[in-house]
Amino acid sequence: MLTIYNCIVYDHDLRLVLLAAVVCTLASFAAVSLLNHVRKSSGAARWQWLAVSATSIGFGIWATHFIAMLAFSPGTTVAYSMGLTALSLFLAIGLTGAGIGLAVSRADSYAYLSGGAIIGAGIAAMHYTGMAAYQVQGHLEWHQLYVAASLVSSVLLGALALYVSLRQRSRRNTLVAGVLLTLAICGLHFIGMAAVTVVMDAGAPIPVSAINPTLMAMGVAVVSLAVLVIAGAALWLDLREQQLEVETMRMHALANAAVEGILVCDGDTIVSANDSFCDLTGLPRDQIVGRSLAAFFPEGLGPSAKPLNGVLESQLLAHDGSVVAVELIARIIDYCDRPHSVVAVRDIRERKKAQADILRLANHDPLTGLPNRRSFSGKLNTEIGAMNPQDGRYLALLCLDLDRFKEVNDIFGHSAGDALLQRVTQAVTAVLREGQMMARLGGDEFAVILPGLRDPTHAGRVADDILAAVRNANEGTHGEGIVSTSIGIAVYPSDASDSESLISHADTALYKAKAEGRNMHRFFEAAMGLQERERRLIEYDLRNAVKRGEMGVVYQPQKRIDSRETIGYEALIRWYHPQRGEIDPSYFIPIAEESGAIVQIGEWVLRMACLEAATWDGDMTIAVNVSPVQLHGGAFPLSVQSILMATGLQAHRLEIEITETALIKDLNRTLVTLRHLKLLGVKVTLDDFGTGYSSLANLRAFPFDKIKIDRSFIHSVNTNEQAAAIVRAVVGLGRGLGCPVLAEGVETKEELDFLHLEDCQMAQGYFLGRPSAAEDMSAEFRVEPKRLGA
Repeated sequence: MLTIYNCIVYDHDLRLVLLAAVVCTLASFAAVSLLNHVRKSSGAARWQWLAVSATSIGFGIWATHFIAMLAFSPGTTVAYSMGLTALSLFLAIGLTGAGIGLAVSRADSYAYLSGGAIIGAGIAAMHYTGMAAYQVQGHLEWHQLYVAASLVSSVLLGALALYVSLRQRSRRNTLVAGVLLTLAICGLHFIGMAAVTVVMDAGAPIPVSAINPTLMAMGVAVVSLAVLVIAGAALWLDLREQQLEVETMRMHALANAAVEGILVCDGDTIVSANDSFCDLTGLPRDQIVGRSLAAFFPEGLGPSAKPLNGVLESQLLAHDGSVVAVELIARIIDYCDRPHSVVAVRDIRERKKAQADILRLANHDPLTGLPNRRSFSGKLNTEIGAMNPQDGRYLALLCLDLDRFKEVNDIFGHSAGDALLQRVTQAVTAVLREGQMMARLGGDEFAVILPGLRDPTHAGRVADDILAAVRNANEGTHGEGIVSTSIGIAVYPSDASDSESLISHADTALYKAKAEGRNMHRFFEAAMGLQERERRLIEYDLRNAVKRGEMGVVYQPQKRIDSRETIGYEALIRWYHPQRGEIDPSYFIPIAEESGAIVQIGEWVLRMACLEAATWDGDMTIAVNVSPVQLHGGAFPLSVQSILMATGLQAHRLEIEITETALIKDLNRTLVTLRHLKLLGVKVTLDDFGTGYSSLANLRAFPFDKIKIDRSFIHSVNTNEQAAAIVRAVVGLGRGLGCPVLAEGVETKEELDFLHLEDCQMAQGYFLGRPSAAEDMSAEFRVEPKRLGA
């Protein structure tokens, strides 16, 4: 150590030694900074950064050596060999580049230490080649121990410098690595210089081609300036990288706040991923960054397939092999001064599940899980379309209906009814084979499709099995002894040539089974009563009559008898069937009531009548007949209220006409509904009084706003004493109760005169005005038309 100290202090110009140390330090820290850029780059960019880094440290080693050599004072004339001097520079750059290349080739300690050792060897090679270029009048003698010490220190410190720098990126490690590399360069030089002794020999010539110290100083100055420039560039790059790291950390923080997975990609290579994407894949971030998009998206997501300015559904392959349904949205951003694509990865498994559930609900009955009417129709059409008339096979359609199912609901409650439907479903499906389908069409109506039958009679055996299965399923339950099943069977192509006819014929056979005693099955027969078939066809057409625009409403005026003033209209329904023409209401309304279609039809008539009446001036009323089926539905008052609000008709201008049949069927329920209507301000009229179940108790039970005398008593009232007595009694009863009386069916002047003499206030009939469509009515009392929702 003393020898090295003496060498530095007494054999060197300390000012130049200090300059050499500064140049060495700048070169070392620039090299360490550039080394990180080499490690992070790839492809051609890595080779470029490797060249810059090797040149920087090579220049620094070379400049340090020759500045120190210029500081050395041997006491005689000195010069430098041009070839060896240049060779020393190339060795410094080449070996340094080789060491850096090895160090960054693999991310392990062996590569770091080996690469650093090569850099240390490069420092030594440059130094001793440079010493070989040193020309003096004499010769050099070497102390081998110091030479070995210089080599060991250079290789050891160089290896440690790269290991510290590359093991973990931090400011502290960068500082330590820079110091170690500086010590490696300076230590080798001054230990090596302590190992040399200059032996003077005046006879030893200096070659003419040698470079004198002045020129050498100029060359060293140029190289030193280059080192300063490279050091400044390295500092600028380091500061820029720190700024980018801050921006990157901020971006990562924002990305991690997102619920969706976020990827930043350079081409197809992932350079960043947020926590949500890591959670989706089940991988840590360091195992995601650097991989291609194809590793996570097996369907492929190349640059051409990226969902720029759009949405793309794809599948994400997770770490455990599971596939996650995702939605991708990509945008181009400027990241690290380069265009990158940001891909948002949204987990849509819940949405897919919801869509599947919605699709299932759209095609299946939620209570029983059976296919619904929509699925049934599709299946039936598909099976019929797939049949080949030449193969001798048949398709049977079984229509099932539970007998007395309503009694179970009424007696034991709807939960018992639901449980019964589920038991029936399980019992029937257990009987069916593969390819056969059971569907719930609505309520207690079911259908079974039996395709591919070689013998149509086989459908009868399946029907018997179903009857037995339903009986067994109801043993010991609320349905035992009450509920049974009736089945109607129609066969394609024997009974029908299309699905609609097949359904109609199976339904006709079902009705026949019910009419003959229930709990049995019946095949469709062409000889079945035409009247019954006609009734079922009418029922079938009624279900869609409103939707098809076949229904219409006409209005018959109601007038005061004394002044002939129109005080209102009664809305009357008409059905214009496209094939049958106009069908009488007295024929199709009972069918509509029996099938339940009257609810839809009645609500439509009420809505159309209120909408029309809302265009009338004054307080003219609109009277609408309501079926007992509608009246007994718990939602009828709410429906009336909704229609009044939608059409803008004042409640007191609406009259709801009911027959006494509704009162007899369920008096308490009817009275509750009528009281709700009265609370709304709607008027209630007792229609067809005097027929059927006329009772004074009914008039006492509810304060009606009007009584209508049935047309059967008005016909020939002026000549029929019995009819005249009944009309007088009803008019007198209304007068006594303070309830106005309206006579309907007035067709002659004599009938009207009789009513006027008996002080009947109001009347309607052909003599006073025939029913007419809204567009044919007088426009005198109309105001600006209103529309639904206005």
